[in-house]
Amino acid sequence: MDLLPVKKAILSVTDKSGLAEFGKFLVDQGAELVSTGGTKKMLSEAGLPVTSVSDITDFPEILGGRVKTLHPNIHGGILADKDDAGHMETLREFGIEPFDLICVNLYNFADAVAKGLNLREAVEQIDIGGPTMLRATAKNFHSICVVPDPKYYPVVQKEIEENGGISLEFRKEMAALTFKLVSEYDAMITKYLSENDA
Repeated sequence: MDLLPVKKAILSVTDKSGLAEFGKFLVDQGAELVSTGGTKKMLSEAGLPVTSVSDITDFPEILGGRVKTLHPNIHGGILADKDDAGHMETLREFGIEPFDLICVNLYNFADAVAKGLNLREAVEQIDIGGPTMLRATAKNFHSICVVPDPKYYPVVQKEIEENGGISLEFRKEMAALTFKLVSEYDAMITKYLSENDA
């Protein structure tokens, strides 16, 4: 797939700067928004129509928010190769809708460490669902676009405005940036755990 129109997007972010404007842009382009927790609340308060991830998974957030997006109805929609007829048939069989764009940024682990949290408290700031969605989307850049940081909102908007969708080359570039970001995030956690006693 070369040009990707954005019809369905997940927005689930820690850094909410510029998010309402980006969400409005996507809605104005005809996209359906799906979100979680505080992000969904913010988008709703901005007057945007947004579907809860729990409505997609038919399962509530559990374990204090540790588990909310880790579900086949989410990851099937992220990882399906839209050029693979078998993948698309599997989605239809299980009633899963594909996503076109995933906008996720991670819990600020560096900030948690800087606050001097103890080990157990700091561990709660290790994002699991976020990196999983980022990596899954980046892997499947042939079929979906990943947006890992608010600084990319303007370039994504420009891409859609100028082309009517998101080009394959741009999606590959975003995928590479995302894998770099996630690897740096993991390296930071590795360093913290190796330097702190259990």
